Amino acid sequence: MIVGLTGGIGSGKSTVVRLFGDLDVHWVDADDVAREVVEPGTPALEAIARHFGEDVLLADGSLNRAWLRERVFAEPDERVWLETLLHPIIRKELIRQLHPRDYHLPYVLLVSPLLLETDQRDLVNKILVVDVPESVQIERTMARDNNSRELVESIMAAQMARADRCSQADAIIDNNCPLVEVERQVAELHNRFLLEFS
Repeated sequence: MIVGLTGGIGSGKSTVVRLFGDLDVHWVDADDVAREVVEPGTPALEAIARHFGEDVLLADGSLNRAWLRERVFAEPDERVWLETLLHPIIRKELIRQLHPRDYHLPYVLLVSPLLLETDQRDLVNKILVVDVPESVQIERTMARDNNSRELVESIMAAQMARADRCSQADAIIDNNCPLVEVERQVAELHNRFLLEFS
């Protein structure tokens, strides 16, 4: 069984998934896969460079993520082009990585910020949302990535609204609390999933 773990930018998905990892749960991060499929030498990066020009590449030939992020959030048509290229490639690789050999637990996690906005939703049996107030999302993301408030708000606007995301959840982790409380929530959910999926 596949549990989709999602949440808005800055909600703390990475912290929560590491706690599941400490319980030996296998997880695949869609952001990691998205980076892997555009590494130097991949067909996807070659297509991106042809489309956007040399500005999209750094001196070492890798993707200039900051440049690309600003471009696609400023020009919605370019974002559509990029998503049309990458989403099918990412999906295929996610499916491959979600089925590890010699794995003994009855569920795995698919971690994806755009789980509910893309067809990745079709890959999962349950939806787990990591939730914090929007003000916390903005503060954390500005501090973590050194991004402007405007950029963070535009990224949040491209994601599903917090209330809509929570309304689609089978379970919610409140990540606006001390770590020990988050650990307790993760342990409870892990035990619940073991029972449900066994």
